[in-house]
Amino acid sequence: MEEKTWKALDVDGKITKIKEKFDVDFQEVMRDGGKVQVKASYKGPEGNPFMDSNAVRALLRLYQKSITSPLNLTQLQGASGFRDSTTMHEDESEKRPVPEGGATGGDSTEENCPICLSPFTDKKSLNCKHEFCNLCLQQAKESNGPICPVCRKVFGIIQGDQPDGSMTWTRSSGQVPGFSNCGIITITYFIPNGTQTEKHPKPGHWYTGTTRMAYLPDNKEGNEVLKLLKKAFDQKLIFTIGASRTTGYENQVTWNDIHHKTSLYGGPDSYGYPDPTYLSRVREELKAKGIE
Repeated sequence: MEEKTWKALDVDGKITKIKEKFDVDFQEVMRDGGKVQVKASYKGPEGNPFMDSNAVRALLRLYQKSITSPLNLTQLQGASGFRDSTTMHEDESEKRPVPEGGATGGDSTEENCPICLSPFTDKKSLNCKHEFCNLCLQQAKESNGPICPVCRKVFGIIQGDQPDGSMTWTRSSGQVPGFSNCGIITITYFIPNGTQTEKHPKPGHWYTGTTRMAYLPDNKEGNEVLKLLKKAFDQKLIFTIGASRTTGYENQVTWNDIHHKTSLYGGPDSYGYPDPTYLSRVREELKAKGIE
């Protein structure tokens, strides 16, 4: 779009409201002829294509509302250049109907479902206050689990695809580097060999099990993390089946995305201690799965 068009869109802070609603920044790339291309980028550490896409759609609908306003028709006509993972051109925006009630960005977004972008049907509200059509929410839940599609907060119990196994632990004297006046908690995970189910990549195929050990300081916070890890194990979230990151072999029981300290020494580079922020980081990883 023209650079002046992009600047003119931010009327009454509507672009700022879109940024806040979807927790994104808009990156501007200057093109030849005084044009600018706009891309949404989620602020979270792991990215969120869903939020990026919704922010761009919100921006597009703000533009659509602007060009249908008699006051802005002359100023904004012919704008293009919105972008998420693909570029949205002017002819695409002209073909899309403008939903009743206007665009988005904080003025009337609440009248439309953020998934289908249409007026609500059988509206459902989550504890995080985000609202969706019931059918849209159910489809999102089937695809990604009970996680709010907008803010990623968990609204139910997430069940993983970890095969059956056991988690045990022992306590011993000694010291975890970086933690004084406490012993060591040694966790042992055991997942036997077995056959993959419909939840796994290759149902009916054999998978290779594993025995893994991990370590925590035997203090108050370490024991709290131990309880959370046990809860995650019971919800089948600690392991999954896939390709081994070390050998490259397929159909292996591997760690999921909850990090463990598999060594007492060597620091973070060796998956060991000392690592002053490890316990707080793993709590955040567990919290992201609704375990706290």
